Amino acid sequence: MSWLTTNSGNFFEDFKIGQTLVHGVPRTITESDATLYLALTGSRFPLYCAQTIAKNMGFIATPIDNFLVFHIAFGKTVNDVSLNAVANLGYAEIIFHHPCYAGDTLSVSSQVIGLKENSNGKTGVVYVHSTVLNQHQELVLQWKRWVMVKKQDINQNSEINILPKLKSVVDEPEQNLSRQFDFSNWVSSDSDNQRRFNDISIGDIFSHQAGMTINNSDHSLATRLYQNNAQVHFDQTMMDKTPNGKRLVYGGHIISMCRALSYNGLGNALWLSAINGGTHSNPSFAGDTIYSQSRILQKSDIEGRNDLGLVRIQMLGVKNQPPEQIETLYEESGSRRKYHPHVVLDLDYSVLMLK
Repeated sequence: MSWLTTNSGNFFEDFKIGQTLVHGVPRTITESDATLYLALTGSRFPLYCAQTIAKNMGFIATPIDNFLVFHIAFGKTVNDVSLNAVANLGYAEIIFHHPCYAGDTLSVSSQVIGLKENSNGKTGVVYVHSTVLNQHQELVLQWKRWVMVKKQDINQNSEINILPKLKSVVDEPEQNLSRQFDFSNWVSSDSDNQRRFNDISIGDIFSHQAGMTINNSDHSLATRLYQNNAQVHFDQTMMDKTPNGKRLVYGGHIISMCRALSYNGLGNALWLSAINGGTHSNPSFAGDTIYSQSRILQKSDIEGRNDLGLVRIQMLGVKNQPPEQIETLYEESGSRRKYHPHVVLDLDYSVLMLK
């Protein structure tokens, strides 16, 4: 009997600048996916809960939550980009171009845009630009991310150091919904009569009060929903050999939990238009309780629109302690941030908010 090898993923040496990776297994998103996402996050943003509201705003049906779209599309890239990852280091320029509906099929590809071998000789950082098309070849979503990947041969050194230029903030013109979507007739009670665009100011901080405890079943099911096959989330035998000895919670699940918690205070931040950048600053594990805090970074009018304004938000995820009980969540040192051990997420994102 002979043993056949299966896909072991790409190591750092396998990536080349300009290389295009066409990711397998296109995914048709269903209403069941959206329902399960609500069950796993408890999200209450009404645009994704009520078809009547969505159609009144100009959507052809209830749109799929953009965070769910991102997680599913991200999951497609894992097999080729980060199966041998040590850590997912960050995101930039995540732009949501086109609404996604149940029945849409997403296909994902990535281009390698940067490579940097680390000085330890054991790993390197891979930068990719991923794009997502629907069945009509419409651009639904794109993003850039960088991930630390193991080398297969630690004795082979390339000393490659080619870094891409990344924007710190997505350009505002790229974040506007089509004029076919009109929110001027929104009923305030549909979002619990919460603050609107003109009721918030730059520098405002929202502590969203409630916490949400991560169950093993929840984070495992969520990651399977996204078909993210990184074994650090599933293989306890493998993780027994690591310093923490526990399976990691997929960072995207933390993002969605924090966004769901932010409804209490930012319920009129309806449409996720972009993610400017993000850091998973500390690991999370089953049993952790996640809290969310939001700070208003910027707000601006959108030319020609009286129904929506653009708001840029810093969302922090904190485990096992409400954010307001921690004196210093992070410290700035030049261009770097040193985070409190309980801070697990620092996400800079933009939303379209009701006026």
